[in-house]
Amino acid sequence: MIGYTTIGVKDLEKAKAFYTELLSELGAKVQVDVGRLAMIGASMAEPMLAVCTPFNEEDPHPGNGNMVALNPGSKEMVDKLYKKAVELGATCEGEPGQRIEDMFYGAYFRDPDGNKICFFQFG
Repeated sequence: MIGYTTIGVKDLEKAKAFYTELLSELGAKVQVDVGRLAMIGASMAEPMLAVCTPFNEEDPHPGNGNMVALNPGSKEMVDKLYKKAVELGATCEGEPGQRIEDMFYGAYFRDPDGNKICFFQFG
């Protein structure tokens, strides 16, 4: 149902490098690049993450309570990608762990622009 989610960034080239390296293990790469916006995903037929400089040319501001959640397919990949995000310069917002009993496993971080991201696995 979701086609793509967009997050605002200050430096598009830096954001493209961060997310293409981070998500490469999921088969993601830049699918569309139109100057101030790039869409990163495994294919045009699957949901993507878009990074962009704001249209109004003002600084991007992560919203309070806004978050992008990405399901990499297993708890092991949650752990691996969270660790990789931190190695690439992200900051911890919640280490990998079981939440909501046996229903939800998640790890949270903020990218270099302050956007909050979660890798998760149900079950």
